[in-house]
Amino acid sequence: MSRFTELTDATMTPRQREVAASIGAGARSGLRGPFPAWLHSPEMADALQRAGRFMRWDSSFPARLSELAILITAKRYRARYEWFAHYPLAMQGGLKPEIAEAVRLGELPAGMADDEAAVYRFCTELHADGDVSDIAFAGAKALFGETGVVELLGICGYYAAVGLTLNVARVPLPDGTPDPFPG
Repeated sequence: MSRFTELTDATMTPRQREVAASIGAGARSGLRGPFPAWLHSPEMADALQRAGRFMRWDSSFPARLSELAILITAKRYRARYEWFAHYPLAMQGGLKPEIAEAVRLGELPAGMADDEAAVYRFCTELHADGDVSDIAFAGAKALFGETGVVELLGICGYYAAVGLTLNVARVPLPDGTPDPFPG
């Protein structure tokens, strides 16, 4: 169970109820993942859910690439629930299962397209070093432009916040779901 007190309609403030309704509207269905914890600060929850909506559905990246960046982030922080939630989305978006599996195992994926390789290099360097090399930056910029580089930073940063929240809140995997990062 989560470390945070469960908020119910009866215990939420009017602002928490308003933000909860906003989070549950649209493409998101209900309050799952990091949102129950974030609602303890409704202004933060509102700001982050709006950022997340952009990162997930409105960035310039196709799902195949944004979900690759999210899986790399989930692996970096061993964010089990994040991996569980985004692996199927990565598959639906067209990422090859072999690439996701290599990411999960901490291996360099074989057979990546040029855009996947640029996302992989940028995101793994960013999460390993808190920075990227000139080569990784130039490769991402050549393929995605400066807008894309900034959005890739945003995807990594937002999903780092998601993954860390999921870990700290101890959001469990659904019963019967194998741990993607045992040990």
